Amino acid sequence: MKAKLLNVLIVCVVTLAVLSPELVVFGIVWERHLELVKSQNLACEVNKTSTDAPALALQTESTHSPQTSIQSSDRNVVHQMLTVAEQYKFATILQWFFLLTPICIGFGILFYDRYLVHRAAVLKEQVEMLERLWQQSIEQ
Repeated sequence: MKAKLLNVLIVCVVTLAVLSPELVVFGIVWERHLELVKSQNLACEVNKTSTDAPALALQTESTHSPQTSIQSSDRNVVHQMLTVAEQYKFATILQWFFLLTPICIGFGILFYDRYLVHRAAVLKEQVEMLERLWQQSIEQ
């Protein structure tokens, strides 16, 4: 049994060693992607504000409420930040999934093997008990 446990641990360690560079690279690429998306969003906001500046000036003169345009731009920024945060959470969950899946499969195989050994032992005990009862009934 120790040999099987040792084999399972070796498989888990080797799997972790194989997957850990993948996770590091995925994390680096994902961070760069998020930085790129953030810079693209900021560039889009700058372009939008520079093209909307004359229209915004006319709108503020006619409505006399600059608060509405500021609030709408704040909402857009908050929405973009929430989107980036959701993407980061998704990436973190995906990294943990790739890390924990082989470990969970290894433990599942180990526990199933232990369950089969336990069931075989229980069945053997039941067969021995029935044989004793049969021998006792024959002797009587």
